[in-house]
Amino acid sequence: MIQDDPISQFLQQAVREGVFPGAVLFVKVKGQVVYHRAVGQMGEAPYEYPTTTKTIYDLASLTKPLVTTTAILCLVQDGSLDLDQPAAKWLTEWESTLYKATTIRQLLHHSSGLPAYRKYFETQSPTTSPPKIASERHARFENLLRLIATESMEYPPDSQSLYSDLGFIALGVVIERCVGSIVSDFCRDRFFDSLNVNPLFFIDAEGNPSGGDGDLTRVAPTEQDPWRGRLVHADVHDENAYVLGGIAGHAGLFGTTLSVSRISQAWLQAVLGRSSILPTTLVQQFVKRQDSSGKSSWALGWDTPSAPSSSGNYFSPESFGHLGYAGTSLWIDPVRELEVILLSNRVHPTRENNQIQAFRPALHDLVINELGNQN
Repeated sequence: MIQDDPISQFLQQAVREGVFPGAVLFVKVKGQVVYHRAVGQMGEAPYEYPTTTKTIYDLASLTKPLVTTTAILCLVQDGSLDLDQPAAKWLTEWESTLYKATTIRQLLHHSSGLPAYRKYFETQSPTTSPPKIASERHARFENLLRLIATESMEYPPDSQSLYSDLGFIALGVVIERCVGSIVSDFCRDRFFDSLNVNPLFFIDAEGNPSGGDGDLTRVAPTEQDPWRGRLVHADVHDENAYVLGGIAGHAGLFGTTLSVSRISQAWLQAVLGRSSILPTTLVQQFVKRQDSSGKSSWALGWDTPSAPSSSGNYFSPESFGHLGYAGTSLWIDPVRELEVILLSNRVHPTRENNQIQAFRPALHDLVINELGNQN
């Protein structure tokens, strides 16, 4: 059992130093929760409420592994998708473009040649309402996919990896066109409900959670957004996801540490060859680093420890994880049967606060030290 005092003190120190206004840390070892504590408060006035273990956070890019990667894995398991088929089979906007041969595997591995990020939201006025009906949403995605297809390649495909939001926006559309429904509905029906991940949801353009216990009063605020001209609360922080209606393959998911852990546990159990709703062989393929040369730390939809790593110095090479821009992270070490989930809103009230970059590896090192198994 972790002696929680050093970890709690470290988290409280982070609050005092302004790393984040509040946070929740969840640590599970060999199926046992050994640490689950909240520190700080949800935000500045009028959100000066104590953070609790039930506080809901904007998970930001944790959407990528928890939703998009898991959904792709399920569709590959079903035979509905092939990792090495061109995404243009589903993305007709990419036909006859530079990205016509880009595969689903390359998009998952961030080795497609796509740029990391573009401010596509700036093509919309911040006063323009997000799409509230399906036809409007589809039109926004079609326009965005055409914009992505006009981007020059940053590098030859498969020659390196460059983390790309654009690739996961595209993968979200691949899922939706493959299954014929919105990605949030597919995930709810396919694995959210069976894993009892409540609360884990998107928030649509009308402010409605996509399912489960969507108590929006428990959602921590994010940024005083200069583009929207307001404090973002119970609304996706990522501006590109916002103009797409709040539900996308790269960002938009909200949840608690416990709901995140339901999915992380399913991945861990599958990696270990134990009973899981996810297939062991495919999961083991997805979490394995794809580039043996060491040029890239990326697996399929997951990152692996590199030097330096947000996972710190002690997570095993077999570990896999992901970060979220708003201040979230998930790291899983199958050798130790360890899951560490940190949820925070470090972008509140501004994204200019980058102290979490140094905090994350130090926190993971402290957790391993408190477990007493640095080797």
